[in-house]
Amino acid sequence: MTLDIGFIGLGNMGGPMAANLVKAGHRVTGYDLAADARERAAGHGIAVAESAERAVAGAEVVITMLPTGRHVLGAYEGLTAAAREALFVDCSTIAVGDARIAADLARTTGHRAVDAPVSGGVPGAEAASLTFMVGAEDADFGEAEPLLAAMGRRVVHCGASGSGQAAKICNNMILGVSMIAVSEAFVLGESLGLSHEALFDVASAASGQCWALTSNCPVPGPVPTSPANRDYAAGFAAALMAKDLGLAAGAAESAGLPTELGRRAAQLYADFAAADGAGLDFSAIITTLGKGTA
Repeated sequence: MTLDIGFIGLGNMGGPMAANLVKAGHRVTGYDLAADARERAAGHGIAVAESAERAVAGAEVVITMLPTGRHVLGAYEGLTAAAREALFVDCSTIAVGDARIAADLARTTGHRAVDAPVSGGVPGAEAASLTFMVGAEDADFGEAEPLLAAMGRRVVHCGASGSGQAAKICNNMILGVSMIAVSEAFVLGESLGLSHEALFDVASAASGQCWALTSNCPVPGPVPTSPANRDYAAGFAAALMAKDLGLAAGAAESAGLPTELGRRAAQLYADFAAADGAGLDFSAIITTLGKGTA
């Protein structure tokens, strides 16, 4: 079934996602503050509106992909022109509390709400291979699932509103801590005279195996497709990891949980992003830990 979709946020992630909805046969009208993002979107068959309000006018589905909870809440307060009972799907990564407030805002204006943050980065957005973690009522999830499947490979219903965001920040806390541990292991191994390839060959087939090692290895060589072989050109930028770990740390503090490794990882990534690492891949954290050249 072809749907009229308003898409707000056509940047590095949102642009390819909206383009994949066009490929799936939907009518997509989009808006972004950045002129270059609007121009790229138009080249992919997306009708570009002059404002967010015009982009969602009469839309049956409204999708947002925005930087922070503040942006999402601001957008939801202004997007009243969508069709009544339109399905609002927020794919941004924001605080769990903000996701629940956004859902309430949508519902008070006669709409329905889904939080559906993503994993997979820009390559996943371009290849329509993202993983979506979804917080929604059962009926709303059923309606959103085919749309999300057009933009991704895996769609997981995690629970009610806010649950998608909770799953996202918990997952990325695991990833951030894992990358730091893998990086420290390579630095230690090198200091002990162990080559990167030897450590990789052992750990990738033993109990140290994890995604941070086998898919996004932080040293050049063992995994040819990892960003380490491209001067750490970002697949998932360190600034975004810092943001997600900050959200996780904030949620843990609100819950009264220490999450000592998660909190320390958040600080390390915040410091790295502030010290000119923001645009590098998050695996470049190893460069602050004494990466060598073995």
